[in-house]
Amino acid sequence: MKLKGAQILMKMLQEEGVDAIFGYPGGAVLDIYDALMDTDFKHILVRHEQGAVHAADGYARASGKVGVCLVTSGPGATNTVTGIASAYLDSIPIVIFTGQVPTHLIGNDAFQEVDIVGITRPCTKHNYLVKDVRNLAKTIKEAFHLARSGRPGPVLVDLPKDIINSTTTFKVPGEVRMRTYNPTYKPNIRQIQKIIDLVAKAKKPVIFSGGGVNLSKAHEELTKFARKARIPVTSSLMGLGGFPGTDELWLGMLGMHGTFRANMSITECDLLIGIGVRFDDRVTGKTDEFAPNATIVQIDIDPTSIQKNVPVSVPVVGDCRISLSMLNDLLEKLDLTGVDEKRAPWLKQIHDWKSTTPLAYKQGDTIKPQYVIDTLYELTGGEAIITTEVGQNQMWAAQYYHYKEPGQFISSGGLGVMGFGLPAAIGAQVGAPGKTVVDIAGDGSIQMNIQELATAVQYKLPVKVAILNNGFLGMVRQWQELFYQGRYSFTKFEHMPDFVKLAEAYGATGLRATKPEEVKKVLKLGLETEGPVIMDFVVEQEEGVYPMVPAGAPIKKMLLV
Repeated sequence: MKLKGAQILMKMLQEEGVDAIFGYPGGAVLDIYDALMDTDFKHILVRHEQGAVHAADGYARASGKVGVCLVTSGPGATNTVTGIASAYLDSIPIVIFTGQVPTHLIGNDAFQEVDIVGITRPCTKHNYLVKDVRNLAKTIKEAFHLARSGRPGPVLVDLPKDIINSTTTFKVPGEVRMRTYNPTYKPNIRQIQKIIDLVAKAKKPVIFSGGGVNLSKAHEELTKFARKARIPVTSSLMGLGGFPGTDELWLGMLGMHGTFRANMSITECDLLIGIGVRFDDRVTGKTDEFAPNATIVQIDIDPTSIQKNVPVSVPVVGDCRISLSMLNDLLEKLDLTGVDEKRAPWLKQIHDWKSTTPLAYKQGDTIKPQYVIDTLYELTGGEAIITTEVGQNQMWAAQYYHYKEPGQFISSGGLGVMGFGLPAAIGAQVGAPGKTVVDIAGDGSIQMNIQELATAVQYKLPVKVAILNNGFLGMVRQWQELFYQGRYSFTKFEHMPDFVKLAEAYGATGLRATKPEEVKKVLKLGLETEGPVIMDFVVEQEEGVYPMVPAGAPIKKMLLV
């Protein structure tokens, strides 16, 4: 069967089970968009290419599938770079298709030509420039395989216009075999046995769960392991949802804005089991004083992440879910008589830390942002998918909403992209249409991609946006207050849009709360209203996120409220 390149692309997307594409057309991809007219794909027309990648990212996290976006050449392609870099650092499986000028013009500075393969090489798991239509189907098959397997990540496929217009015989490629790419899924049993031996001896163990647990859907195995061995669990920002946030063994998030009990538990523990984590700087603080008394275990499918940031006594290369399943099998054979008694002093110490130094705020005459999150959690019963922008709003969402499962907390962790939350919420709503999706935003970050509200309105996606409006670039202002003698250099907004009117201008619903007694009413109405809603909460201007570990300090040296 002879098909054009554009038709082959459609066939391969069907083969890969794609049901949604986030994109923005342009000259170099007109043939692809024409071919789309003859398919049943759900195409979401975003308002900016950065939004397309963030939406594909949110879709991937909420659905567990590979996200797909499609953009044109030149500026269309370069507009995707921030979204690609964010997905790369958070290991999110997306495939980005970019248009390119015809092959004979590549390198001639043609109109809307950029070397997007060269530009994105540092921030993709892999990328391709297709130079022969006969290789197109195989390349697409490989791209999806790479995106979803091993440590997931973004893969870019650059499609010259003449390749998309060329004709060749189409045949569905067979199974992908790549000689230089064979991820290790099953870990070495001897290393797993070493962990069990350490668990049996430990008096003060802690599990540190990361994004790898969520990506491998290892939450049930993790919960079973922690409860059986009576080991408390903390997580990174990306690990939220990997362990139930209401469980008695839950310590809360670790690191710069982690809970007092989580940071102190790491400092005092004698065994630290890191699962699907890379021990990044926001978690460890001063690495010389991170878990100073502990034997450290690290389980990760990516061998380059192991020992990268902290020394590890027991390295384990393997998939988190498979590794935890093997740990649970060995744990069943272990005599755990007396484990409750053995762990009792450690768990009492953790309970004392929680009781004496909990996450706390005082609700006064002005709205506290933490109160908005608390009330949202209450009204949604902890069942919503929460996306965030970046900054204080992100940290409060991490601290005060309690997540039950993977895909519930969607945030740009590694890159920290302002403007991520709204397009990610759109993607999450497409990927999980029956769920309530709420973007917790700041008044600064929401303006980075506010245009995507039109996308939500056009496709009748009922995303809700809760803006914690403090009139500042809040996190930067907090640093200026603490470390720059309160010199607020260009962090206060002298002019802001009326977010209620802005929502209405886009065809959405706009609501506002200016007093604490209005918060619950506005949230309830916003959640019950059909279609997209912006809820503008005018909050305490100089409220800070605490605890806070100053940059370069050990995590036990926390600034408290």
